[in-house]
Amino acid sequence: MESIHCNSLVNPNFSLNQRHRRINRALLDRRDALLRSLNAVELRRSRTFSAVRTSNFSVTAAATDVGGRNSTDASVMTTAMSGVERGIRVGKSNSALEQLDIERGVCVPFRKYSPETVRSKVLESRGAVVSLVSRGVEIVWTLGLYWSTLMYDFLVGRDEEVVPFRARQLRNLLCNLGPSFIKAGQVLANRPDIIREDYMNELCILQDDVPPFPNEVAFNIIEEELGQPLEAIFSKISSETIAAASLGQVYRATLRATGEDVAIKVQRPQIEPIIYRDLFLFRTLASFLNGFSLQKLGCNAELIVDEFGEKLLEELDYTLEARNIEDFLENFKDDPTVKIPGVYKNLCGPRVLVMEWIDGIRCTDPQAIKDAGIDLNGFLTVGVSAALRQLLEFGLFHGDPHPGNIFAMQDGRIAYVDFGNVAVLSQQNKQILIDAVVHAVNEDYGEMANDFTRLGFLAKDTDVSPIVPALEAIWQNSAGKGLADFNFRSVTGQFNKLVYDFPIRIPERFSLVIRSLLTQEGICFTLKPDFKFLEVAYPYVAKRLLTDPNPALRERLIQVLFKDGVFQWKRLENLLSLAKENVAKMSSNPNLRVKRVESKLDLTDTIKDGARLFLLDEGIRRKLILALTEDSKLHVEELVDVYRLVEDEVDIPTLAMEVVRDLPNVFRDFVLSWSNSVLSDR
Repeated sequence: MESIHCNSLVNPNFSLNQRHRRINRALLDRRDALLRSLNAVELRRSRTFSAVRTSNFSVTAAATDVGGRNSTDASVMTTAMSGVERGIRVGKSNSALEQLDIERGVCVPFRKYSPETVRSKVLESRGAVVSLVSRGVEIVWTLGLYWSTLMYDFLVGRDEEVVPFRARQLRNLLCNLGPSFIKAGQVLANRPDIIREDYMNELCILQDDVPPFPNEVAFNIIEEELGQPLEAIFSKISSETIAAASLGQVYRATLRATGEDVAIKVQRPQIEPIIYRDLFLFRTLASFLNGFSLQKLGCNAELIVDEFGEKLLEELDYTLEARNIEDFLENFKDDPTVKIPGVYKNLCGPRVLVMEWIDGIRCTDPQAIKDAGIDLNGFLTVGVSAALRQLLEFGLFHGDPHPGNIFAMQDGRIAYVDFGNVAVLSQQNKQILIDAVVHAVNEDYGEMANDFTRLGFLAKDTDVSPIVPALEAIWQNSAGKGLADFNFRSVTGQFNKLVYDFPIRIPERFSLVIRSLLTQEGICFTLKPDFKFLEVAYPYVAKRLLTDPNPALRERLIQVLFKDGVFQWKRLENLLSLAKENVAKMSSNPNLRVKRVESKLDLTDTIKDGARLFLLDEGIRRKLILALTEDSKLHVEELVDVYRLVEDEVDIPTLAMEVVRDLPNVFRDFVLSWSNSVLSDR
């Protein structure tokens, strides 16, 4: 995940210096990978001389020291920089990838994937043409046979009755075609814009479990990547894999130096050439489907393959996963409710990842969680809040939170593992999402449809007028049920029908958002069938709107509080009540009694900003005065009700000191605003 925000609405928590540090860190990681590769060559040449290997590792460690200024360091950095420049030039030459970057609101300085890169990787190998032809024939023959059975079903009029059988047949077919198709099937399971819902449901259970490859091969890969013999690093390693998937497998081990238990993730041998070959064939086949795709989805089929290929190649590079873990650690460093495993960067490479072992309880076993003394409601509250923080606050979220990747810790925290599949939402995308929520609350469905265009669901210049009534029907139907019956799966089912009827494409990052929310909601229902997801989600969103320092969110708060120019007193009271509920739930969580969790709703900055806005913005001032004197009466009761909601949450002396301290700035802004209005009048 090496994307960097380039739009004007950059995340205030993601400063320019942080972005520079991340680029430098990425360059250093690539340099380290090159040095490890050189050292691995030495290891293979002198496998029987452990003393030589140890010496080589020491040299590598010295060469990779950040403070080192030797010629090797400079040459590797120069090589990395030239590679970056070439990557940027290649990326700019591809219109599909440019479209993706524009939709995401980000630029990508280190692009693992581009059609040119895939083509050159595939065609440079020996026997490339023979391999491509044989694999292409296999794919076309297998998929062609399957397509012919669908056509036969349609012609004889039994296409609907055999759907369950054909869906299972498709799932098995994808498994048999290998890891690229397994991953493609998992993506299709969240793409109602491409396949029918009944097929999606079958692909949701597509198993990524495959037989493990031999330990001897895995251990050789670890030694090659780390440049040391296995016994020099680990005092103990499991004789059997903990888990095996299409791209790699996991072992449990103990570090010799510290005695800490770790998880070792090892990539399957020779998996990269297979993935590159299949991606080349995918894109070649997609080029023949561009016309059909433009008609049905409003985009080229090649664009969909590019999205898929980019994510798949990111999963193949374990140095990227190590960086993802570091980013999650940074995001949750002050959150006492979430556990992210540490990563041992000095023991990681493109094909090997070593991270802290998580000893937790699988979150699909409610009885085991109860037996451990963990409060179930408290754990679910923690989980939903963590998921929403990833999505709306950080813009970096876990893309595959299935039950095997989420654990309950003995102290009540929620733990995540497997960060190969994560997605990034730019500040721009997050703000558009919040806009969509605000437009839904205000029942402005025309603007909601425009939000879909801005997010990349609809092609530019698409006529949204036919979509507006469908959006209104979905929202009214869902909102009308209330919290008791609302769930994301039912809303998603209705949205899937909308996607099938209109030229809507679901961008890859948002398909991950949908899958993430659906999966975590499913986990909540498994642990507690009557759990109300929105009863936790609503209070969190209300708290964000009221307390987040981001000026853009403050602007959205104003949009929520005013409808058709009229101040909504009831909405303000509801937001305050929900936000207080969120704080109360977290502070009273029995799993977190010994942890540092805020016990009050801090509205100091919000009140300060509101007072400043009242003084400086004539339009807001007029609307608030009208709200207080609406219907020819003073709305004192509403003011009293609001005050009663916040009186325990606001420290009046502290607030007064903050206001006094801020008076010079307010006076300056007032004078500037007044002078601007005078000059504009003239």
